[in-house]
Amino acid sequence: MVPDPDQILPMMTRQLDLIPRPAAPVPAPLVAVDRAIAELRRGGPVVVRHRAGAVLVLAAEAVTDEALADLAARTGRAPALAVTGRRAAVLGLRAADGLPAVVLLRAGSGRLTAADVAWLADPCERTAARRDRAGFGVEDIPAGSAIAAAVGLAKAARLLPAAIVADASSAGGGDLPTVSAEDVAGYQQNAARTLRVVSEARVPLKDAENARIVAFRPSDGGVEHLAIVIGEPDADRPVLARLHSECFTGDLLGSLRCDCGDQLRGAIAEIAQAGSGVLLYLAQEGRGIGLVNKLRAYQLQDDGFDTLDANLQLGFDDDERIYQPAAQMLRLLGVRQVRLMTNNPGKMEALARHGIDVMERVPHVFPANDHNRFYLSTKAARGGHLF
Repeated sequence: MVPDPDQILPMMTRQLDLIPRPAAPVPAPLVAVDRAIAELRRGGPVVVRHRAGAVLVLAAEAVTDEALADLAARTGRAPALAVTGRRAAVLGLRAADGLPAVVLLRAGSGRLTAADVAWLADPCERTAARRDRAGFGVEDIPAGSAIAAAVGLAKAARLLPAAIVADASSAGGGDLPTVSAEDVAGYQQNAARTLRVVSEARVPLKDAENARIVAFRPSDGGVEHLAIVIGEPDADRPVLARLHSECFTGDLLGSLRCDCGDQLRGAIAEIAQAGSGVLLYLAQEGRGIGLVNKLRAYQLQDDGFDTLDANLQLGFDDDERIYQPAAQMLRLLGVRQVRLMTNNPGKMEALARHGIDVMERVPHVFPANDHNRFYLSTKAARGGHLF
């Protein structure tokens, strides 16, 4: 007797892998960067080393005059401020060539003060006294250097992308947290490579009762990413998928400044209606700059900057997200091919670079409102989004 095809097809479906896995050894570079990030966020100093030397580093947004004096005493050198090339261009201190190079600023007349740092690093600073820009010497710093890594470390800490640095090549770091420039540069990629499933549970949702949430964590115990698995996706076929960057204001509070909440709930409903799929909820608020910096960007938008220029005013690139974590999550689930729900061609290209085949783009568009109309038109005109 020939089996009924409708009876044998479900047996051929390869379900996603949701099983939590044992922890792997934590790579030492991840631990070093984590400790440096924590110290920077507390306002403490760290050492960044490179084969060409070392610098003692403070986060620009946490600096005080006392901390600057302590840094000078430790190193015997006058501290300087390192900012991104984009921020330096905004300040009129270098050409606006769009290059994300790091620029070192040294006070040419008198010492660098906390007030100097405030107005140089933070475009939202309203109270600090302005100094003549001509009083600062400007020096481009090559990528990969200890100073460039110091700015990268501030970014990784979700602080303003600016750092106070002083040459510590001959001073030594004592017992301060120490990290290499190479480890800072590879931090996000190393964390993504060590992601693993740590828990999963059935969570019925309003528009998708047959749903499970799967939690992924890097081996250093860093921030978790989540996958919402709806229905029973067949991993042997292209899976309907959405990459959604977390948005506290839009997803949780229903902010009208963006379309994130609509996209999140709409994707869940659409995947459920299709029968199955996966939504990856990625911990990269504000296009990767973090919630506090996103709120700063909102303040700048209220001053008249569009959503991309607000990020550039802060010294960030217009989009700081990476999609290696998303690709790794899909691989861990057993997904190699997707039908991607997105309006952003950049997401498709990024997944492809990380080994996930995007078989189809599924448009994901929602009506604008009076508060986000300009935001959406900017994403289309300047960000290449397809609406």
